[in-house]
Amino acid sequence: MSTEPTASAPTATARIRLIGLGDELLAGAGDPRCLGWIGRAIASAQGSRSRADLFTAALPSETSAQLADRWERDVSDRLDADGWADGSVDHRVVLGLGRADVRAGISLARSRLNLAKVLDGLERQRLSAFVVGPPPSSDNALTAGVRELSGAFSDVCSRRRVPYVDTVAALSDHDQWLEDMRSATDDTPGQTGYGLMAWLVLHGGFGAWAGLEEPASA
Repeated sequence: MSTEPTASAPTATARIRLIGLGDELLAGAGDPRCLGWIGRAIASAQGSRSRADLFTAALPSETSAQLADRWERDVSDRLDADGWADGSVDHRVVLGLGRADVRAGISLARSRLNLAKVLDGLERQRLSAFVVGPPPSSDNALTAGVRELSGAFSDVCSRRRVPYVDTVAALSDHDQWLEDMRSATDDTPGQTGYGLMAWLVLHGGFGAWAGLEEPASA
């Protein structure tokens, strides 16, 4: 039996708490500024009256199977139990999916099931999700597999009406991304690459989903 408190509807003045789960790209590995895409996206989206607290749990080279095994524990550890129960803290979960399923030889069907397990679990707990797909690799053969993986992830999200940002489709032929990855180590982008990912996330509706976009002045 779950011991989690029952979430109440967020109040108009609820504090926003974003919980991020993902791999080394969520942690900003390879970024000299240590912001990654999620730090840049939040910094750009939040205003003076709409601010969020970010708590991340990144696992290097994480597969979807590992994410499916750990998500509930790591989300629970980052919840404000009292704030969640009384609606004073509005919790939302960001998933940064990586390329590890391709490297590990996990089938697309299994990858789909793993992500579905996570999203369905979050839905049962009434936690809104926003999903960012894996970006291109510096290895063209790996990128081909990532395209198929991203397509599978996108379909899972679409069926559940969960926002999904397909980074591999947008960046595979992007000159600035390719240039950034040529000088990358460990197949991680630098400042330019993370900036491009953040731009895609923001234009994928992240600010509105996270409740960070301030209403226009009358």
